Amino acid sequence: MLVSSRSAEEYRAFFALTDDDLAGRVLDCSAGASGFTAALGAAGADVTAVDPTYVDRDALRDEVARSAAAGVALVDAHDDRFTWSWYGSPARRRELREAALAAFLDDLDARPDRYVVGALPDLPFEDDAFDLALCSHLLFTWAGSFDAEWHHAALTELLRVADEVRVYPLVHLGAGEPVAFLPALLDRLRSEGRTVRLVPVAYEFQVGATQMLVVRR
Repeated sequence: MLVSSRSAEEYRAFFALTDDDLAGRVLDCSAGASGFTAALGAAGADVTAVDPTYVDRDALRDEVARSAAAGVALVDAHDDRFTWSWYGSPARRRELREAALAAFLDDLDARPDRYVVGALPDLPFEDDAFDLALCSHLLFTWAGSFDAEWHHAALTELLRVADEVRVYPLVHLGAGEPVAFLPALLDRLRSEGRTVRLVPVAYEFQVGATQMLVVRR
């Protein structure tokens, strides 16, 4: 896994977030070193981040540095499968990530209660603890490591703790191949009475990764 420092600006684009979406109780899962919780918390929002890496907070900075280098290498290895149209340039993306990391580290020190140790598919929250759960670059991104049953369990757990779940992106890490089990998984969720939608978003980095998954109870 990579521990990334994605910005609040990126999150708004990934998940087509409006101010109304963020007016309730929001969960970022798995948040890594994202600056999203710091930015929303500073604006007065009710937001919580959860990630297994918070168990060893002293090691986080080194892990983020390792992940950043690995992420750059991944993009370089598949340079024809990425577009810079949203960021404008690699430098702008790097600037956003560095600012997000600084905000995360400051907020982690100032408000550690916002950052909870936990991992899918077994989150340490009560039923209905949140109105909206966001999951960036874990589900489907790592489908080479986590199978369809794990994804079903993870989405079921997110729906236990939140009324609505948004997931982005819906393609594999790196070259961005389609996830073979995605259609069957969505059909399974629908058969269980879930409301399932694929929604276009105004963000693209991996070529073709222009949709998020929205699931409601």
